Amino acid sequence: MVASCSNNQQASRKTKKKEGGAKRAQRASSNVFSNFEQTQIQEFKEAFTLIDQNRDGFIDKEDLKDIYASLGKTNVKDEELESMLKEATGPINFTMFLNLFGAKLLGMDGEETILNAFRMFDPDGKGHIHKDYLKRMMMTQADKFTAEEIDQMFKSSPIDAAGNLDYKSFCYTITHGEEKEE
Repeated sequence: MVASCSNNQQASRKTKKKEGGAKRAQRASSNVFSNFEQTQIQEFKEAFTLIDQNRDGFIDKEDLKDIYASLGKTNVKDEELESMLKEATGPINFTMFLNLFGAKLLGMDGEETILNAFRMFDPDGKGHIHKDYLKRMMMTQADKFTAEEIDQMFKSSPIDAAGNLDYKSFCYTITHGEEKEE
């Protein structure tokens, strides 16, 4: 009876964890689907279904252990599995799975890499950069952007009334496809 109660509490916690995480996972880029052809999405869905051994709609450590075991590898360390799971920004549902592979296949830099690039233009660490300064830098340094390209970028950027770009929100939008809910 105690074990049964303990298992129910554990299952309840896991469900709550996944329910809360499902919202984060849902917010993951919905436009990631536009990066792939329908046949590719179907192939990813088949791979996801193979890995999601318990068919709960999420890939977790137990699913990874099971898939490795089915491939004959039974000595996978928990740290390795946890490291794999930490590559995602939340629970791994199909959208997050597609996002992970999409970023790797499309060669997109991670959110932290993009943030670090913007931080170079923000030595005071304010979290924002004035759009005129950023425009000037982007048009005169390294891979130069055109004024049209920068104006297009600013159309989908969080810029305040003073003309400051909130680059943290902007990086989130770039890597996740939509603005973070505050």
